[in-house]
Amino acid sequence: MIVIVGVHIAPAQVADFHQVLTDHPRYWGERDLRALHLLALVQEFGPTCLVARAEDGIRGYVFGFVTPEGIGYVHLIATRNDARGTGLGRRLYAAFAAAAERHGGARQLKAITSIENTGSVAFHRSLGFDVKIVDDYNGPGRAMAVFHRDLPLDVP
Repeated sequence: MIVIVGVHIAPAQVADFHQVLTDHPRYWGERDLRALHLLALVQEFGPTCLVARAEDGIRGYVFGFVTPEGIGYVHLIATRNDARGTGLGRRLYAAFAAAAERHGGARQLKAITSIENTGSVAFHRSLGFDVKIVDDYNGPGRAMAVFHRDLPLDVP
């Protein structure tokens, strides 16, 4: 567990998953990404699905897993609207990277986002990820931004 000024990063529980869905607009605003939230990830990859808990609830979360090729894949990462700009997203990524190395032998990290999600692109670049636009990644005519970086992830 990682402790960050009143915030504890720890493996997500089923109840945390349901709380995140209940509070979905606080993490994602108007974008409805509930269909991307898969309880099976929390149940099957518990050590790499993490929440940042504080007295006032879940301030952020990262759901991911390690592939057989040793890649720590971040499926979703979000911070609550009142926790943005605090460095929590960086700390969640660092906690995920450490868990992926420890529990799955990860040597690299990977994530994807839509090419329109300029905030995510900038965030991943600030963490040292390389980004490539891959045509048809998510089906015909659906290009995606694909991020890669080697581990370790050193986050200030």
